[in-house]
Amino acid sequence: MFCVAPPELEAKMNITKGGLVLFSANSNSSCMELSKKIAERLGVEMGKVQVYQEPNRETRVQIQESVRGKDVFIIQTISKDVNTTIMELLIMVYACKTSCAKSIIGVIPYFPYSKQCKMRKRGSIVSKLLASMMCKAGLTHLITMDLHQKEIQGFFNIPVDNLRASPFLLQYIQEEIPDYRNAVIVAKSPASAKRAQSFAERLRLGIAVIHGEAQDAESDLVDGRHSPPMVRSVAAIHPSLEIPMLIPKEKPPITVVGDVGGRIAIIVDDIIDDVDSFLAAAETLKERGAYKIFVMATHGLLSSDAPRLIEESAIDEVVVTNTIPHEVQKLQCPKIKTVDISMILSEAIRRIHNGESMSYLFRNIGLDD
Repeated sequence: MFCVAPPELEAKMNITKGGLVLFSANSNSSCMELSKKIAERLGVEMGKVQVYQEPNRETRVQIQESVRGKDVFIIQTISKDVNTTIMELLIMVYACKTSCAKSIIGVIPYFPYSKQCKMRKRGSIVSKLLASMMCKAGLTHLITMDLHQKEIQGFFNIPVDNLRASPFLLQYIQEEIPDYRNAVIVAKSPASAKRAQSFAERLRLGIAVIHGEAQDAESDLVDGRHSPPMVRSVAAIHPSLEIPMLIPKEKPPITVVGDVGGRIAIIVDDIIDDVDSFLAAAETLKERGAYKIFVMATHGLLSSDAPRLIEESAIDEVVVTNTIPHEVQKLQCPKIKTVDISMILSEAIRRIHNGESMSYLFRNIGLDD
């Protein structure tokens, strides 16, 4: 007499037998919630590994099961201690490489240092440095979500799948904001206009752009071509050569391009960290007649006093995904809501492991999305 396993159990066994191992590289237990959700959706158990800090603050990784010839997926969510998190990932990747893993795929929903992807004066392009370190450590593939600049993919010499969280945020708008048809999608600066346009076209809503706010470091010094000191040297410049200088910027008064009076304003962006610019945008929208203000972002870093400032502000709700753990911030501010994106990450892992096409996860996504 033969015993037939239920289909659910059979699927789980097939995945495990196929040589898939799922690790979490976080030593911080609060950062492992996303890993557990992904493992649950895939029907596999988390791989056995120890990640901890020595008394001298060195990171130590000990893999406690065989990874030889297997597809290893290392999930790393970024904690407040960013540099420790990066070292945990690099050491684990290298440990898997030296243990003869077939492939090592990093699942990094929020790519750290992504704002440092342009040259500013005598700074450096840290995103490029980090990409080189990951590849050198042994990473063979990267799964991430909503890179701050899509061009960061070019820093890697391995395949990069830059997934999108916008379908989950759009679904939240449609299901959780009852009168969203009376809403307008807002870009808090011209730099966010493309993202706002993408949301507006998919929801069939209007768009508004706030222009003239104090520019932050992201948009102020975009490259390093003006980095040499602007001092005229007779020895360096020929007397007959007069190089024209760029006219300095003068920021205009704050204006809102688009009608927000009597409407719900939904501000969209990829990262919400320092909330000052969002608070200023909310105040401006309130003055222009918006009666409800939502903020939608993929990555909720919410550093320092962000929860308290949001709680005391004109913003009604901040919606972010769980690419970064923020349970503590939610306790401090009930306005913060979370959208779970473990579904798309687990499906990406399944497809890569089975050698299936990833195009399904990128359907209806244009170049500007």
